[in-house]
Amino acid sequence: MTRSRPAVPMILAFLTFMASAAGAEDAPKDNITAVRDENGRYYTADDVPTFKIAEDGAVDWLTYSGFRRYHSECHVCHGPEGEGSSYAPALKTSAINMDYYDFVDVVTNGRKKVNAAENSVMPAFGENVNVMCYLDDIYVYLKARGADALPRGRPAKKEAKSDAIKEAETACLGHE
Repeated sequence: MTRSRPAVPMILAFLTFMASAAGAEDAPKDNITAVRDENGRYYTADDVPTFKIAEDGAVDWLTYSGFRRYHSECHVCHGPEGEGSSYAPALKTSAINMDYYDFVDVVTNGRKKVNAAENSVMPAFGENVNVMCYLDDIYVYLKARGADALPRGRPAKKEAKSDAIKEAETACLGHE
C-alpha cells in the first residue's frame, strides 16, 4: 500500500495533463486570421476561406466581390451589409459563429425551422450560379463584416483579381 502512494501524485498529474490536452481541442479555433494566400484567396490555419484587409484599407478580391454578390442576391432578405432584417437574421454573425461547412450546406440546400417559437425558411441556392460560383466571396465578405474589420459600404480599395480567380469564375459560370 505504501508503494502506491508516491504514484498517486504522478497519476493525478497525468490525468490533469490529459484533461487540459482534451480541453485544448475544445478551445475555439481562430476563424478569422489569414495564414495562407493561394493566388489571391486567403485561408485560416484550418483551410477555411477568410478575408485579408491591408493596412491602407484595401480588401482582398473575394471580399470586394462578396460585397457585390451579397448585395445582388442576399440583402433583399438579410438586409444591407449582413445586418439582418425583420424578415431574416443577420448573416455577418453567422459567418463568424457557424462552421464554414454548415454555412455552405445551408446556402446550398436551404433550411427550414418551423415550430411554436419560430418560422424561418431559407431557400436552397444550390442551382443558382450567381450564388454558388461566388459562395466563398459572400462568406468572406460576411466574415469581415462580422469581425468588424470592414465598415459598412462599398470597399474603397481592393486587390486586383488574380488569374486563378478569373479562371475559376469562368469555369464555374460555364464560359470559355
